[in-house]
Order: sequence, then structure tokens, then C-alpha cells
Amino acid sequence: MNLRNALPIFFIFLALAADPPIPDTLPVLVLPPRPEVIPKNTELDPVTGLHVTGTPQFIKLATWRLRVTGKVTHPLTLTYDELRKMPRLSSRDPLICRGNFEDHAYWAGADMNAVLDRAKVSPKAKVLELISADGYSTEVSLAEARNGHAFLAYQWEDKALPELHGYPLRAVFPSHSGYDWAKWLVELRVH
Repeated sequence: MNLRNALPIFFIFLALAADPPIPDTLPVLVLPPRPEVIPKNTELDPVTGLHVTGTPQFIKLATWRLRVTGKVTHPLTLTYDELRKMPRLSSRDPLICRGNFEDHAYWAGADMNAVLDRAKVSPKAKVLELISADGYSTEVSLAEARNGHAFLAYQWEDKALPELHGYPLRAVFPSHSGYDWAKWLVELRVH
């Protein structure tokens, strides 16, 4: 076989080894309206019925990206739509901020394992730090982040995640305290 005949076979191999094709179209997610008055910390948002925590961030989706950094072989910078095209998880587990409130809602988003797998996390890594646009950060063990239930929510009640509750992206860790459900995520840093 000469080189001219081998090249088409090589390119077919490359095509088969690549990630599966991503759908071209995604359903439109409607952003719930912003309330006329922003509720104070731990007060109810009249639009969603969820309690408000943190300093609301009003993020422009056109420039927002989620970075995956740290002890990874393949650092990532992901757009909102790239996350929406990843394997999806959902949950109705309550969001509990002990001593303050318990909220119940339907959340859906990108499987945390799919994101971390794409970044190729180092086997020596032990901790995942979640960093928010408002300066908040929290850490969870990598084992908890990869337990098959954790995800990055971009959807609430079949709509886009509301601005007061983390739009465009928040962490969901069923059975964890609300402190780990970081909102307005901009970076996942693997330690």
C-alpha cells in the first residue's frame, strides 16, 4: 500500500476516534424575568419561589465561559451551549441551607463527570474547587464531585436558570448543603 492509498484510511480513523457529533440545534431556554425588587439575603424571590443568597450577578452569556483548570491534562473553556450538549442529569432533591431554608425545584444540567472526564483529571487530584463570578468559592472532594449525581445546572423548572439563582450555571450536589451549590460559576479548579 502506498502513502496515497493510506491517507484516506488514516482520515477515516481520525473521524471515528473523535467525539460523537454534537446536535446543531438546541431547544431555546427562556430566562425567567428578573423581579422588580431584588429580595434581600434569604428572602423569597417572588418570581421563582426560591430563596435568594449571595450577591446577584447579571452575566452576559455572549462573553461568559466556564474554565476547567488545575490538575487536568486538558484545560477547558466551555460555552453555555457546549455544556448544554453534554450528557445531562436532573434532580428534584431539595436545596437545603441548614438553619435558613429548604427549597424544592427541578434542576437539570451537564453531568459533572462528563465535564471532568473531558478535562482528563489527574489521578493524583483530590479536591474540586468551584469558583463563582461574585468571588464565592467552595470545595468538595473529587470523589463527591464524581459520585454520578453531581451536575452543573443551567436549567430550572424547564427554563433557563434564573439570574438570581445562578444564571448561567450553578452546581447541584444532591444531599449536600446549599453551601456547595455554588452559583454564577466561572471556574472549576481541580486540586
